Amino acid sequence: MSDARERVEAWRRAAREDPDAFWTAAAEQLPWTRRWDTVLDWQPPTFRWYAGGRTNLARNCIDRHVEAGSGDRIALITENERGERRAFTYDELGTEVRRVAAALRGLGIRRGDRIGIYMPTSAEAITLMLASTRIGAIMLVVFAGFGSGALGERVRLAGARAIFATDVTYRKGKDVPLKGIIDEAVASCPSVERVVVLRRIADTTLDAGRDITWDDFLALGAGQPDGAEDMESNEPAFILATSGTTAKPKLAVHTHGGYQVYVHAQARSMFGLRPEDVWWSTSDIGWVVGHSYIVFAPLLVGCTTIAYEGALDHPNAETFYRIVAANRVSGVFTSPTAARLLMRYGTEPARQHDLGTLERAFCAGEVLNAPAWEWLQKQVFADRIPVVDHYWQTETGGPVVGNPYGIGLLPIKPGSSGVPLAGVEAKVVTPEGAPCAPGDKGIFVIERPFPGLTASLWGEPERYAHDYWERIPGQNVYFTGDATSIDEDGYVWFSGRADEIIKIADHRIGTIEVETAFLRHPAVAEAGVTGRPDELRGQVISAFVVPKQGHTPSEDLRAELIATVRRDLGPLAVIGELNFVDMLPKTRSGKIMRRVLKAVILGKDPGDISTIEDEGSVEEARESWEEMQAAVRRPRT
Repeated sequence: MSDARERVEAWRRAAREDPDAFWTAAAEQLPWTRRWDTVLDWQPPTFRWYAGGRTNLARNCIDRHVEAGSGDRIALITENERGERRAFTYDELGTEVRRVAAALRGLGIRRGDRIGIYMPTSAEAITLMLASTRIGAIMLVVFAGFGSGALGERVRLAGARAIFATDVTYRKGKDVPLKGIIDEAVASCPSVERVVVLRRIADTTLDAGRDITWDDFLALGAGQPDGAEDMESNEPAFILATSGTTAKPKLAVHTHGGYQVYVHAQARSMFGLRPEDVWWSTSDIGWVVGHSYIVFAPLLVGCTTIAYEGALDHPNAETFYRIVAANRVSGVFTSPTAARLLMRYGTEPARQHDLGTLERAFCAGEVLNAPAWEWLQKQVFADRIPVVDHYWQTETGGPVVGNPYGIGLLPIKPGSSGVPLAGVEAKVVTPEGAPCAPGDKGIFVIERPFPGLTASLWGEPERYAHDYWERIPGQNVYFTGDATSIDEDGYVWFSGRADEIIKIADHRIGTIEVETAFLRHPAVAEAGVTGRPDELRGQVISAFVVPKQGHTPSEDLRAELIATVRRDLGPLAVIGELNFVDMLPKTRSGKIMRRVLKAVILGKDPGDISTIEDEGSVEEARESWEEMQAAVRRPRT
């Protein structure tokens, strides 16, 4: 057994044999103003971590580093696609956060109040997130790209008293207006008393009785206290929406105590984060990755974190590599969607920049298909650094499956997300609860709470129990909703959502497996598949393929692609139809909305297609539906 394998196995074994001691040691890495009474109080279906302990997530992100003499270290760098760049030391960031904290109190926001944040990934948004957490308010960040319906619904469910927004965001060189979306959303939100607008356009119209500018908001802080609230471990720090099987989103709750312990522990063990790092997560603050690994975890560790607003390929395909080189980035975290986007441009843009400071790269958000991994690992990085996949959800707060770079890098199996991380006791079962043998597909479930796992949904305790802990008959396990197998080495292979497994003549094929097979063909940029009912076989595969630049759809190409999938998966992978399209329907976070593909194939409204988990809101799905229908009807050969 290799040294890395021995270290990882010892790490996982310690958590399995004495979880309380393991999570006690993790919590002791962070400051507490009062030590907890119990490590885990588990009263199924819910639980409390570090009950009685007192701390503050935001204070631990900044104040402790300044007090330790690291105030002059760069904490935050913000960039956008227009070339604007700002840098803040820990001392400077702390000053800004205290100023916004005082302004929040001047606005009348108090501990336990909810605020909505509808802002792009920017310095003001991040200081606001930290300031809200500092004063004990509960923030709800909504991706600044959701429409008014999605924004309004989330704000209503949270009962937010104030909304903070920018009037425009930047995307592909354009000013994308947000103020009209805000006005329409707030009209249906009786809880909202004030809207604070960060103006980027001088003539943005404000509602005189409701809206104030960011500068006027800051002025409210004069004479107000800016100190951090002392929070009980299980008090909420933020709530974040994730969609369910209905159009109504679920608001996952993350706390000051357990959440910070988990994201900090995984920052060190999964990502190997250390204070000397310059870290760039290319996500958006509207997603859990943005909360955990743009904002909170890097600042808890005390390193430099980069936040970027805009498209990674604008103004050109070198943007991603330029930012890495210019900032001397040592660790990067991006998505498989971003990797496939960069693949379209080939490796030449990467060759224009010195990426020598980069030590490791991570992907999550969906499965990193083997062809995309091979392109990054072997062509872009020439096997100089590891490209590491991993898996988590909004509800888990941080990674649950991965290859723990900070403990010991295991051999990478392209297409696998790695192994369950220490403290995550997981297994694969059938929908009826029977254990699955190695290699057999089933549903990935977690047997025991860990500190990052949400213990509640905002205002919906019964839904929380039903959706997560009561789905597998006779077992008290957390239901992820993901179809999975675990091989004989303990590596986890995700196949897609459990309701998106395609059953062909009693054989089960994951959507991810079929899409990966398509991506092995050099002409394919992206692929999305779903199952279609078939009288003979039960289901067949319906495929949607985006060709790479320079490749023209044709009957010959169609035949080649079908043959590629058959070579990879065998004759049971029966493709009922293959549609060439210019784009795939995606959520705002970049995940393929397979319910839209299914709706197009079945001739149904996407709102009538249910999903286990987050494939975007019905509003998002309908935005893509008509465009996809037209693309499929359009002659492509």
